[in-house]
Amino acid sequence: MKKTPLLNSALSQLIAGMGHGDMLVIGDAGLPVPPQVPCIDLALTKNIPGFLDTLRVVLAEMEVEKAIVAQETALVSPAIDAGITALLPYTPLDPVPHEQFKQLTAKARAIVRTGQFTPYANIILVAGVVF
Repeated sequence: MKKTPLLNSALSQLIAGMGHGDMLVIGDAGLPVPPQVPCIDLALTKNIPGFLDTLRVVLAEMEVEKAIVAQETALVSPAIDAGITALLPYTPLDPVPHEQFKQLTAKARAIVRTGQFTPYANIILVAGVVF
């Protein structure tokens, strides 16, 4: 059995297959998923699992060189913004307008859908390398 905290086999397999520069999106329950992008749907009910809990577990498994967030997150959902900053203290954060964020999701390897019911609780993680 795995020793790392990520138990979801589809998500673990996806991360294991990612290369430098590949993008993984973690989104709230309302983030649209482009038709061509696979969705790993973790949502069970309102706020379960939560966005920050999901991000925390993914970060235990994935090397991230930078992250992209919607500019609106800091203004509309400051607790989510503060949680992202706390979980990624040394990772460059690139804020972009939400419409641009949604366009970028079309290039992702997958979107992880959480049960989060907070606006703009979304992030694009750009894979780094461990060497």
